[in-house]
Amino acid sequence: MKNFVSSHDLSKNVWSFKLPNYDQIPDVGLFLKQTCQFINDSLAPFSVLHLTPSMISNYVKKGLIARPKKKRYSREQIAQLLFIAIAKLVLPLEDLKVGLKIQNTTYTTEDAYLYLSEELKNGLFYVFGLSDHLAAIGKTHTDEKKMLRNIILAVSHELYLIEYFAILRKKQL
Repeated sequence: MKNFVSSHDLSKNVWSFKLPNYDQIPDVGLFLKQTCQFINDSLAPFSVLHLTPSMISNYVKKGLIARPKKKRYSREQIAQLLFIAIAKLVLPLEDLKVGLKIQNTTYTTEDAYLYLSEELKNGLFYVFGLSDHLAAIGKTHTDEKKMLRNIILAVSHELYLIEYFAILRKKQL
């Protein structure tokens, strides 16, 4: 059977993808549109991972993240919104809320974001065939980390399928 989509075509976005380091997330306080732009630019290789200003406002109204101070979003809120933008691909809103609550009671936002960033790269490399195993991330192995790993793996598999079929559709045109 003919190979419809090459590994190279599938993995090119993964090679270049990296979430910004926590200290690269602006902490000057971004307005809603700036926050949205920063998040979408950070997730750009995967167009399905995005947020709109109305989505962010809805997450605030639903209590997923704290209200911005003087209409400005902090580094911590932006890090949480990056997680939401990624996890919303596989989790309903209520489960996102529970996941964020667990994260907030278990880890600092910086530690949780660092783990998210490392685990996302790890999961994407594994699912897209750029690594033959999942690396052990972090020094502790908690149920919370296991939950996050499974969210990230589900997102990675979903992104793989989205990328695969997008490439296939382009080739069929």
